[in-house]
Amino acid sequence: MILIGIEILAAKRMGIQINNPADMISSLSSGVTNITKGGLKFGIILISYSWLVDHFTLYKLEPVWAAVVVAFIVQDFTGYWMHRLNHRVNVFWNRHIIHHSSEEFNLACALRQSISETIHFGAILMIPAAVLGVPAKIFVILGPIHLFMQFWYHTRLIDKMGWLESVIVTPSHHRVHHGINPEYLDKNYSQILIIWDKLFGTFQVELADVKPVYGILRPANTWNPIIINYKHLWQLIQDAFRTERIWDKTRIWFMPTGWRPDDVALKYPINTIANPFEQKKYKTENSLSLLGWAYVQMSISLIMMFLTFYMAPEHGLLDLNLKIFLAYSIISTLGTLYFLKTELNHLNAEMKSQEK
Repeated sequence: MILIGIEILAAKRMGIQINNPADMISSLSSGVTNITKGGLKFGIILISYSWLVDHFTLYKLEPVWAAVVVAFIVQDFTGYWMHRLNHRVNVFWNRHIIHHSSEEFNLACALRQSISETIHFGAILMIPAAVLGVPAKIFVILGPIHLFMQFWYHTRLIDKMGWLESVIVTPSHHRVHHGINPEYLDKNYSQILIIWDKLFGTFQVELADVKPVYGILRPANTWNPIIINYKHLWQLIQDAFRTERIWDKTRIWFMPTGWRPDDVALKYPINTIANPFEQKKYKTENSLSLLGWAYVQMSISLIMMFLTFYMAPEHGLLDLNLKIFLAYSIISTLGTLYFLKTELNHLNAEMKSQEK
């Protein structure tokens, strides 16, 4: 939160517009839902790293610093491939779409994370560390650090960084990743070390004459993070139901992201951005009082999240889930309120126009 505040002040001094208040509330609210869901440990682990260590260890790597280095490399390698899968496979895109749904690019966007990622299988890519007997507790400590190291480069305020561009993921690299320009799509999946993109053919530099346009090709057109989280999944369910061919009903889930059966695509077209530079950003007409009220509500959700974690050991599962449900309801209501407010404004404008 402190770094987001610093970015806002720095952008104002530099005369750069990087924030839309409603979009920022949507991003921060999404962060609250993600952290809360993560804190509840709600999900299914198909295979755990601890199990791999127990069954695959062939050699106990010593000393500890060597195990930490191996753990970091394996964590980063796993992150690259999971990130790439989330982008390239239809059903997995639903786990990641929320993060790319913002049409802005700032530090708040970094907190725009998923609640729909409930099935975890990334440990299968960590077998090399398990073979070397790297303890699970190293990943328990390393995981949050590795995640936080991905926060800082979600910004437009830092230009290219010289020789570091060849070593680590920088803001320039990640701006490319968030761009919907044809030159930038499906590029720069790396999380900390940029070498993975260079090894596996997905690297792209930020071009001086191609300014990244942010968002997704099928715009979300809502501020409600809970709706965005399941928007793509709902589309897949509808397409699978509507298509006539059994083969299409089956393969739609595992086809490249965005693929739709021909019969469904013809009958039920979806608005897709063909030219990024013709993008019309989603915006709602919000008064200062409405935005202020929304910030207060979001802050209440944030406080509730901290209180829930603090009181978790003293309360039962039902009580805990009721608190989480209330927090989610507040956040969902905020997104819906923006939409209703905008629709009312449009209706009033139409009525005035008809009266004239």
